[in-house]
Amino acid sequence: MQHQPDYRQPPPGCPAHGRVPLYTPEFGIDPDSYYNHLRQFGASAPVEMAPGVEAELVTSYAAALHILQHPDTFVRDARRWRALNEGRIPADSPALPMMGYRPNALFSDGADHARLRQVATDGLDTVDPHQLGRHVEQVADYLIDQISGRGRRADLVTDYAQQLPLLVFSELFGCPPDIGDDIVFGVSGIFEGGSDAEQANQILGQALHRLVTLKRRSPGADVTSQMLKHPAGLNDDEMVNQLVTLLSGGTAPLTSLISTGIALMLGDDRYTGTQVLVEDAVNEVLWKYAPIANYAVHYPVQDVELDGRVLRADDPVVISFAAANTDPAVTESRYALRGRAYLAFGAGPHVCPAKDPANLIGTRAIERVLTRLPDISLGIDFDRLTWQPTPWSRTLTTLPVHFTPAPPSARQTQARARQASASAAEPAHHAAPPMSQSHAKATRWSSFLKWLTGA
Repeated sequence: MQHQPDYRQPPPGCPAHGRVPLYTPEFGIDPDSYYNHLRQFGASAPVEMAPGVEAELVTSYAAALHILQHPDTFVRDARRWRALNEGRIPADSPALPMMGYRPNALFSDGADHARLRQVATDGLDTVDPHQLGRHVEQVADYLIDQISGRGRRADLVTDYAQQLPLLVFSELFGCPPDIGDDIVFGVSGIFEGGSDAEQANQILGQALHRLVTLKRRSPGADVTSQMLKHPAGLNDDEMVNQLVTLLSGGTAPLTSLISTGIALMLGDDRYTGTQVLVEDAVNEVLWKYAPIANYAVHYPVQDVELDGRVLRADDPVVISFAAANTDPAVTESRYALRGRAYLAFGAGPHVCPAKDPANLIGTRAIERVLTRLPDISLGIDFDRLTWQPTPWSRTLTTLPVHFTPAPPSARQTQARARQASASAAEPAHHAAPPMSQSHAKATRWSSFLKWLTGA
């Protein structure tokens, strides 16, 4: 499925000398060619993450693991970033939202990191896997009902994989309808970009402050309440920053995991027509199509030599999870490890605290759509699917599918019966005008809750 050209020749659009840009359309089309080319430099290579944003990209599995497991030498605090401090990074650089410092566990070290991370870890540990699995299936059924009601075609990126994580998280974090709608709208707007991204970011921040205020006053059986009760005693701003990390840091990778997993199950001959488990496809995604492709920015506290190259103190070192996972030094043995050694969730003290819930959500989401839509098929060949042109993630642009619409779920059938009964008992009234696309996006969580309760 993946073409592996001669890495000694630079891929199209890639300079033969100097820093290799990872923000070009050419990189988005075929990142593996770039990783193969970059390996000729050794364990790491000079790249640009955005125009004028220089970094060292670690492509070796062993080197990546070493850096992730040595926080005494390689730290995460982006306030050390030399080029930014010297005014050499444009204020409007698209890399700043990804690399700039934020007061959360992701960009913290030592005792600060341990304190912030423990709050998130302990909160997530209260999630019941069985209850989470049931909720994923409820959200999946809701989205499949919506898809089936619109015809025989869908884009499972926008219609399913992008929406499911946000709706699941709204439940996990205890969002009431109005706050959940704003959180879903805010996170979606940030990832969609465009002129409304800043407004979406403001709406998200305001909604999370409201959620924290609500849960301090009226705690419930949800992750937000558990985090607020933690002995670490996070203040409101700290809580909001942790919630932003958990919500935004969980949405994009799960969108990628779900959509790419479905594409593999439908488009790869090794999976079609067999009894291969969905877990096998999920493992392959995490090995070969790491959802977070290049991230985990580190800063050496002093000049460090790595495989013949000098990593300068306070210059960004980016871990290529995608290149490390496909490092020829480990690809022949990785399947013997039963898929447990991939770096898709990181490693060391900053390993993703939600990797087990994420695996569960991704697996159940893929299983449910294949069960409810048994004749589903790709609208185009797997090899013709396109990927978003970004250095940070490995996410499909679209996932067009054909299917026979599924029969209504039990909940939808019950809701329709209640609505019909209520309509018969009420005076006739004019039908409400159809919602605009923006209004529909702004009411996703409350619409799901109405479906769930039959309101």
